[in-house]
Amino acid sequence: MDAQKQEANKIKYKSPMSKLVSFFEGSRNKWKNKAKDAKYQIKLLRKRIKYLEQNKNEFKNRSKDLEIEVQQMKDKEKRMLAEIDRLKKNL
Repeated sequence: MDAQKQEANKIKYKSPMSKLVSFFEGSRNKWKNKAKDAKYQIKLLRKRIKYLEQNKNEFKNRSKDLEIEVQQMKDKEKRMLAEIDRLKKNL
């Protein structure tokens, strides 16, 4: 590790240290903001996925209920038509 520190100390910058410090600080702050925004977007997208999955399940359940209801109505219609035919024959 001492070798790395010595190597880092040997690096000479042409710009004044005050300019370098403000540049590196600005660069770091931009990176932090970008990471923060990305985390926020991920959070929003996860919430949206959760919401969409809940809606999908609700619609799936509602669809199954409606299919059952349609089948019951068709069965009822068949029974009524059979009753109508039976009554017509009796008359």
